[in-house]
Amino acid sequence: MAQVKSDTTRVNYNIIFVLTLVHFTGDFYSSFFTPLLPAFVDKLDLTLAQVGLITGLVRFISFIVQPVTGYFADRHETRSFILLGVFLLFFCVPFSGIAPNFWILIIILSVGSFGSSMFHPSTTGMVSLYAGNRTGLCLSIFNTGGTLAFAIGPVFITWYVSEFGLGKMPYTMIIGAIAFIFCIKYLPVPVSEKLATSGFIGSIKETLGKVYKPIFLIWLTMVLRAVTGQTFMTFMPIYLTDQGHPLISVGFIVSFFILAGTFSGLLAGYLADRTDFKKIFFISHALMTPALLLYLYLPGNFVYLGSFFAGFAVLASLPLGVVMAQRLAPKSRSMVSSLMMGFAYGLGGAISPFIGKLADIYGLENTLFYSAFLPLTTLVLIAKFPKVE
Repeated sequence: MAQVKSDTTRVNYNIIFVLTLVHFTGDFYSSFFTPLLPAFVDKLDLTLAQVGLITGLVRFISFIVQPVTGYFADRHETRSFILLGVFLLFFCVPFSGIAPNFWILIIILSVGSFGSSMFHPSTTGMVSLYAGNRTGLCLSIFNTGGTLAFAIGPVFITWYVSEFGLGKMPYTMIIGAIAFIFCIKYLPVPVSEKLATSGFIGSIKETLGKVYKPIFLIWLTMVLRAVTGQTFMTFMPIYLTDQGHPLISVGFIVSFFILAGTFSGLLAGYLADRTDFKKIFFISHALMTPALLLYLYLPGNFVYLGSFFAGFAVLASLPLGVVMAQRLAPKSRSMVSSLMMGFAYGLGGAISPFIGKLADIYGLENTLFYSAFLPLTTLVLIAKFPKVE
């Protein structure tokens, strides 16, 4: 597949669609294990600490692998990272349903996470090349592919498992195989920044040297957002199951959370292109705590509404952090994208074993309650962000 030349002013929607499809396919399979955690707990008799360990290790792999992949993606023009990453996800994750014990389960999910970490930096870095002068909107569209996958995936997999059982999960790889063939045919070759001879330290100095302080502030904000988001994504399904919600209902509730993020991400990208990234960032983070508390305490079927409000607030800023970082460091698009998504997301999720242990000791509801207040600390950091237009 030859490179497709980009226009600096016009949006190439065909390429944006292909990149979004890659994002959707990979994240569709990544979304399977969280809503199925109650089923894994029942099947393998897992403790909350073990649940946290699974989530933490999966996120930690993203924390380690994505920056490395982003570094190489900025230097080498290859589709290998993308295609291999998507393959590992759709081929490996479905086998989690037949894992006979905790250790096999964690290995399967870790290999899937490795695949997710491989394709994200390259595809995210490519979006701005084909976005013309609508980077915020196009990156939000790309991000929508992932959030939509995380909205549809839990509903699909909880319905599928409820109907056919965990043992039939390997058959779900057929969906990914079809999308994978399409991507092989139409995915363009990434464009590197020709920094292969500068070395890791040299390239960091060249691309981030003058902007490392604002990049660090944005990254730290994204880490804290990820801690809260991953805590609720990991443990709310178990909390909801304990409250009497059946597995398929939990899948729908999780999907409402992610679907809301699909809308808010698009809206945030659209508004940020026309106003101020910093302002939209601040508003979304200020809304997180009240929205998460509604999610936790709204009774009965009102939890669906709470889930929607929580997802709307928590996921709105994800594309904004990536766009701001890319504009501050345009020569290292893939690496800074991996810092804002995989590195921040992975580090935020890597503390899940600690959160799980706290939940075992102090109770799951108490742990979720106090986690909801963490986003308030990010408002101080956001106030120090540079103005990026």
